[in-house]
Amino acid sequence: MDSIATEGASRPTLLVVEDDAGVRNLIATTLEAHGYRHVCAATGRAAIAAATSQAPDIVLLDLGLPDMDGVEVVKSIRSWSQMPIIVVSARTEDADKIRALDAGADDYLTKPFSVGELLARIRTTLRRLSHQAAEGPAPAPAFDNGELHVDFAAETAYLAGRELHLTPMEYKLLCLLARNVDKVLTHQFILREVWDTTSKSDLASLRVIMGTLRKKIEEDPAHPRYIQTHVGVGYRMLRV
Repeated sequence: MDSIATEGASRPTLLVVEDDAGVRNLIATTLEAHGYRHVCAATGRAAIAAATSQAPDIVLLDLGLPDMDGVEVVKSIRSWSQMPIIVVSARTEDADKIRALDAGADDYLTKPFSVGELLARIRTTLRRLSHQAAEGPAPAPAFDNGELHVDFAAETAYLAGRELHLTPMEYKLLCLLARNVDKVLTHQFILREVWDTTSKSDLASLRVIMGTLRKKIEEDPAHPRYIQTHVGVGYRMLRV
């Protein structure tokens, strides 16, 4: 039966995926005693559903589940989330560990395990999450979209392998759109990020720069492939 600690909503939440009721209760009791919230699931399908609906901070996952292999659960979660997954399994073969880690698991703890080691693995993972949150996501070194390639490090852009000769403003605008692909960026947001202003008087300049940029990257600027106009709102870089 699933259980969710209801007090202290700011505490980290762990999803415990374990079909053995005794082991599941041991882990749940340990988590409660050390101030963690928890959700429990006894099958792979229930685990995937709980990971989707509860968005836990960490998943503790057994591999030997009654309805599907735990590695498939790892693959399913990894298809949409990078939430940390710590495998807790009786499988001790290197091949099993490699399969789980290659599928996207972050750590592997073998049974029988000590409560102290389990808690240490959880603390280590939470510290890593906290560090990553403080640093923010690492910027991508480059952007590829169809025939368009933007090398952020080299500050160059290419179309079908040919270097584009962009003005500083055109390049800055292209980078902003590329870093926010598939997001509609309002005129005000673009003006603030590129021109460091939100003055409506600069909107004409934005339209001019956008027009010259389109002529350089679009085969038919009247029917753009890469940059879509949202009339009265802003622009969006389309994923080709």
